[in-house]
Amino acid sequence: MTQTTDGKASNDSFTLIDNRTGKQVTLPVLPGSTGPSVIDIRKLYSETGHFTYDPGFTSTGSCESKITYIDGDEGVLLHRGYAIDELADNCDFPEVCHLLLNGHLPNAKEKAEFETTIRYHTMVHEQLSRFFSGFRRDAHPMAVLCGVTGALSAFYHDSTDITDPRQRQIASHRLIAKMPTIAAMAYKYNMGQPFMYPRNDLSYAENFLYMTFGTPCEPYKVNPILSKAMDKIFILHADHEQNASTSTVRLAGSSGANPFACIAAGIASLWGPAHGGANEAVLKMLEEIGSVDRIPEIVRRAKSKDDSFRLMGFGHRVYKNYDPRAQVMRQTCHEVLAELGIKDEPLLDIAMELERIALSDEYFIEKKLYPNVDFYSGIILKAMGFPTSMFTVLFAVARTVGWISQWKEMIEDPQQKIGRPRQLYTGETKRPFVPLAERG
Repeated sequence: MTQTTDGKASNDSFTLIDNRTGKQVTLPVLPGSTGPSVIDIRKLYSETGHFTYDPGFTSTGSCESKITYIDGDEGVLLHRGYAIDELADNCDFPEVCHLLLNGHLPNAKEKAEFETTIRYHTMVHEQLSRFFSGFRRDAHPMAVLCGVTGALSAFYHDSTDITDPRQRQIASHRLIAKMPTIAAMAYKYNMGQPFMYPRNDLSYAENFLYMTFGTPCEPYKVNPILSKAMDKIFILHADHEQNASTSTVRLAGSSGANPFACIAAGIASLWGPAHGGANEAVLKMLEEIGSVDRIPEIVRRAKSKDDSFRLMGFGHRVYKNYDPRAQVMRQTCHEVLAELGIKDEPLLDIAMELERIALSDEYFIEKKLYPNVDFYSGIILKAMGFPTSMFTVLFAVARTVGWISQWKEMIEDPQQKIGRPRQLYTGETKRPFVPLAERG
């Protein structure tokens, strides 16, 4: 039987009225430090016999968090209270990792200690390299990354006791440190090149580029402009509140699963084209457009209500204003293209023309279809020489610190319990069993 309710909000509570019985149920309203407050429905079922129905959990707060805040209407992204553009302009990725993990920006001594810790965890167990030979040479790097990350618990079982704060810390450091190494190994395996060991004299971003593009044949000198761009990409993708992959990590972790398994689950979720594959989709779109001459036709299709075609890399599900990460990425994109001096590259020519139109055309401005972070990061990674199959892998490298910070916060939350979403059942009710011989 369907029950209809009316809602009335007050300063500290929310009253539901059952129109069928007239019964009132008062639920507390919990304020956040900023942003919308939430209606605490934990006792809703016990007091009314009803659950809420929220496909995709888009109107449901699943946890309390102090890590990341997003205001999509205003285009705001804060990590521990710091604006993303200020972090990207003034910090390097290890500083942001420390911030997300520990709640504050490190001083000089803390930064040096943290970087040293990460640096000396970058190597992976030598036997782990044998795992790669079990994959087909043409395996998608995300499949490799997911499988190898899940296997880490078999090699580092001395940091899988989630009840031990010290083991949680070691596992966190290991994951942040080893993810670039595993990602680079996935690339090398796909390319048929030998693995490159990490170097302790390089920064986090430099080390990743060295392991990815270096070879034993000759010295590899990391371009500082490209290293800076890589660092900014990592920062801008470090965390993004309770998205699909982060929620997956939290849900897996709520069962008591070890951190390596939880991060592997996050990688699997990120692999979906609706989530981490957006920048890869941008490049595929540019390839389909083919030439600058076709852009007017493409723009007309994008504006048409009768055409299902969508421009990838424009607008954002969360940000109804300009994506705050995109402005930083836009500047970095142009710096990289200028540094590499790329000419006669059709895809980049198409991308730059689309950017010009989106920032000047009244339709795009009115609809707030600005280029987002995926649009620019895809162009940068393409220019740097990464194949599109590696784009989501790089996203995972960056997002690992966000995942592990969210996991750590959940484990340390005294109110956390195993995740158990409810459902609206619309299947068959109980019916009599019919023996096989009697079935028509």
